[in-house]
Amino acid sequence: MKAKFIFIIVMLIFGSIGLFVKNINLSSSEIALFRGAVGSLFLLGASFLVKQKFSFKTSKRNLVLLLLSGAALGFNWIFLFESYRYTTIANATLSYYFAPVFVMILAPFILKEKWTWMKVLGITLAFIGFLLVVNPGGEAAVGAYNHSVGIMYGLLAAAFYTTMILLNKFIKDLSDFETTIMQLLTASIVLFPYVLGTQNLNYSDLDLQSISLLVIVGIVHTGVAYLLYFSVLKKLKGQTIAVLSYIDPISAVIMAAIILKESMNVVQMVGGILILGSTFISEMNWKKVPKS
Repeated sequence: MKAKFIFIIVMLIFGSIGLFVKNINLSSSEIALFRGAVGSLFLLGASFLVKQKFSFKTSKRNLVLLLLSGAALGFNWIFLFESYRYTTIANATLSYYFAPVFVMILAPFILKEKWTWMKVLGITLAFIGFLLVVNPGGEAAVGAYNHSVGIMYGLLAAAFYTTMILLNKFIKDLSDFETTIMQLLTASIVLFPYVLGTQNLNYSDLDLQSISLLVIVGIVHTGVAYLLYFSVLKKLKGQTIAVLSYIDPISAVIMAAIILKESMNVVQMVGGILILGSTFISEMNWKKVPKS
């Protein structure tokens, strides 16, 4: 019961990240860079305190895979945070949850897995649901939002997350905890020159609120959440993890509705249910990794 409670807390933390990112006065790439740097340093320090095994030693093959998957993780964050800026948290979250569908589509070609009728059903449901979410009223731009652009960024985030999932399948002799730290570190290393080349690094006008929220995203939403996640991962059954993971997107939608007054119409709700239902079908066969 304690493990389930901790896992639920982690999912609620992940589900709340959009509320924080929306109020940080930095570019998405800068937020992603700081998140990776702060999160990896926190986990490195925590690994000594909780006596969690960690080693920098890895094979050359794993090193290449970690660099690629770390880069995928970094750009996954960038596009997810951009999605929050252009559309509602609900639309961004549901678009992002298209990642398992991409995995289902690509797995037969990359991992040589067979398609089953259940997976075909999941893919079909996801696409129907996506169409319902994307264009429920025919309006792409409303007020401060440009939903079509935001949803596109959400799908790009899902594509990079899919890339990370598939690359992780080929990483050997590293625990999930070690892989996560290495990916956070490599994400920071890859993002640093990107941010340096694309952003004007002047933080003299950065307000206290943005600094505070950035620290929370780095420590709480990354360091603490991932540490708690891996502390209970092996204590829960795969089916339990798959079911409880839906607290993340559902809580994101609910919190956005309550705190930001975002709303979804009935058609979008049906679309969201279809998307999440399709990911449930796919994730029952996959080892879970943190989504946010």
